Amino acid sequence: MYYSKEQTATLATQTFAYLKITDEDNVFRIRLNRPHKKNALSPVLVNELAFALNYAKQHDHVRVVILEAEGTVFCSGADLKAFMGVTEPNDSTIPPLSEQVLIGELFNTLYKPCIAKVEGPAYAGAFLLLCGCTHVFAVEGVSFGLPEVKRGLWPMQVMAGLLRVLPARKVLDWCMRGYKMDAQEAYDTGFVSHLSSAASIEEDIQKLVAEICSNSPAAIRLGLEAFHHIQGESTKEQHAYLQEMLFKCLQTDDAQEGIMAFREKRKPVWK
Repeated sequence: MYYSKEQTATLATQTFAYLKITDEDNVFRIRLNRPHKKNALSPVLVNELAFALNYAKQHDHVRVVILEAEGTVFCSGADLKAFMGVTEPNDSTIPPLSEQVLIGELFNTLYKPCIAKVEGPAYAGAFLLLCGCTHVFAVEGVSFGLPEVKRGLWPMQVMAGLLRVLPARKVLDWCMRGYKMDAQEAYDTGFVSHLSSAASIEEDIQKLVAEICSNSPAAIRLGLEAFHHIQGESTKEQHAYLQEMLFKCLQTDDAQEGIMAFREKRKPVWK
C-alpha cells in the first residue's frame, strides 16, 4: 500500500490534476486526463493513480474498476522529461510519495476486476496499465505499439506484464522489433479481450460489469489474490529489478542517441 485507508478515505475532497474520478453504483471509474501530453505518465499522474487504485482496493463497495482516457490517445507511455525533473504547474492535492511507485504492482494487487476502455492508440508504458487489467476492451482500428527499442531502450516492466498474457516468443518478437499491432491482431493474440465499435464499447462494458457484479465479490477477490500468488516470484521484487534494469538502459549511449533522434525526427545512429 502506498496510501493508507484513512488517507484514501479523503478521496472526495481531493483535487486530481490528471485524473477524473467517478465512484457510483459499485463502479469506480478512473479517467486519464492529461490529453495535452497524450496522457503520458508523469510522477504526479502516477501518484494519483496509486492513490485512486489504493482507494478502490481498500473500500469494499467498489466491485469493478474501469480505466479510460480523455482525448484521442489512450496513453503514450512515460513522460521521460517529467521523470527527469522537468515539471509543469498543477493543482494536485494528492500527497507526494518518497518511494518510486511500481505501476504494475498497483494493478496486480488490486484484487478486483479492472476493465480498460481503449478508444485511442496506446504505446510503451501504457502497457503497464493494460497488462494489469483483467479485461481490455478496444475500439476496432486502434493500435498498440512498443517503440522503445527504436529509442535505444527495452520495455523491461512491460515485458513482465506481457508474459502474463502472451507466449514468450511473441513478447520477445514484439519487444525486439518495436512494431505497432492493430486491435484485430491484438485481439487474435489474446492481448485484447474484447473488440467493440466506437458506438458500442460503453454498452459492451456495462454488460460485463453487470455480469461481474451479479457474482460473489468475496470469491472474485480471493480468486484474484490466489492468481497473483501462484504466479511464482514476487512481482514486487520482479518489478523493482526490471525498473533498475530500465534505469541502467537509460544511461547507455544508445538510449541518449535514440531519444535525441526521436526528438529531432531522424534515424538514430547506433554506436
